[in-house]
Amino acid sequence: MYYVFNLTPDQTPSRDMYFLKKLLNLKGDDGFRMNDVLISLWYIMGLWPLVYSMLLLPTGRSSKNNIPTWPFLVLSCFGGAYALLPYFVLWSPPPPPVEENELGKWPLNFLESKLTGGVSLAAGIGLIIYAGIAEADIWREFYQYFRESKFIHIMTLDFTLLSAFAPFWVYNDMTARKWYDKGFWLLPLSFVPFIGPALYLVLRPSLSDLPVTVTTTTSEQN
Repeated sequence: MYYVFNLTPDQTPSRDMYFLKKLLNLKGDDGFRMNDVLISLWYIMGLWPLVYSMLLLPTGRSSKNNIPTWPFLVLSCFGGAYALLPYFVLWSPPPPPVEENELGKWPLNFLESKLTGGVSLAAGIGLIIYAGIAEADIWREFYQYFRESKFIHIMTLDFTLLSAFAPFWVYNDMTARKWYDKGFWLLPLSFVPFIGPALYLVLRPSLSDLPVTVTTTTSEQN
């Protein structure tokens, strides 16, 4: 964090603000073409909070210290990995048991959906292809932005951190679902930035199919 706040390049603050307004669609068409790699990175950063929500809820919840997960996930929509790092430090396994009635309620019914995982994977693949087919000059331009711009430098580091932490949370979710024996081959793939974790989310078994991980409520037991 010291590096992020004090050592990252900050040569173009006015241009950074211009780029941010363009990416947020706060500026109309003024004839300037935004860098294709930057556009892809911006939108894929918007998908990461969803992927981490699917990885952390409910199998990444912290039990012993009662630290809630959702505030950090909400903040990650704005702060990315930098907002999640405190939770990673405070996190204490194992996760509390999942009650059966939770699976049919928001947000687990959304986060456990194969459709949610599939849309995330498809969007991620599309964005990565969009950046991948960009011409060499566009990549060189992005690298120059990375060297000069605090905004782009921090966002690129954020993407790198999210990609680096994802394999651990894939492993944690996989073991919590007792799917390691069948899904272990996905662990090496989880090191592929974004695509690997998103693919895992599509292929993993639903918690509703794994009754060993779910507890019934007292009312249901009675």
